[in-house]
Amino acid sequence: MPPEPDQPTDPFAHAQALDLADAPRLVREALAERRTELAYQPVIVTRTGDIAFHEGLIRLRDHAGRRLPARHFLPGVEDTALGRELDRASLREGLEALRRNPALRLSINMSARSIGDGRWRRALEDGLARGPGIGERLILEISETSAMTLPEVVCRFMAEMRPRGVGFALDEFGAGQTAFRYLRDFLFDLVKIDAHFVRGIDEDPDNQVLCGALVAVARQFGMAHVACGIETEAEAKTLAGLGVNCLQGYLWGRPARAPGPAARMPLP
Repeated sequence: MPPEPDQPTDPFAHAQALDLADAPRLVREALAERRTELAYQPVIVTRTGDIAFHEGLIRLRDHAGRRLPARHFLPGVEDTALGRELDRASLREGLEALRRNPALRLSINMSARSIGDGRWRRALEDGLARGPGIGERLILEISETSAMTLPEVVCRFMAEMRPRGVGFALDEFGAGQTAFRYLRDFLFDLVKIDAHFVRGIDEDPDNQVLCGALVAVARQFGMAHVACGIETEAEAKTLAGLGVNCLQGYLWGRPARAPGPAARMPLP
């Protein structure tokens, strides 16, 4: 999941809301009052500028309708039961969006811990059963760090879901602790190169080499690759030159309330 720029309209009035120590209360209240929603950010095909899919990013709404990005609350709850509830809310929102819009392809973030959550699994099964082809348009994103906490469980889950058409993305590729031997077992459909390797890559030869190596690894294992966190045309053009399949970042717009077309930007 890339970093998110959404800001409350009055950060001073919301200083208490942005305190991670207060995150459990904020999340608990938002979930109880159904004040959760997805924000949609496009993932762009490098060669054509078309949208490959959108990523659905979980948001909380305050009582005034302002949206709070995940960086302000997720770190305080992601390893708790509230984190599993957020995963369920995100999944339900995403599956409903896929049901409403047959042209939409969407990735949703999840934790490996949610695989063992019966209510999350029921939400997945119910959503997949609500319309034909929903599984083929769903991508589940799991971060490297999360995948490596339960690698065998993740592998079994992927094998179970793949016949249903569900795709899988390895998020934060290169920043976590994935042993390359597990890549053969996981067989993710795509990897999302961590933004740490992308920022300023046009002026950073070290990151150019590292990003090129990550692309080579992904190709070796037959996985598509997305570079995340792109903010400038220079970064995008450098990544295009490295052969990255897809690009994602603020250069094509901030996460929005509804999926929509992204402005095309021709690349060499």
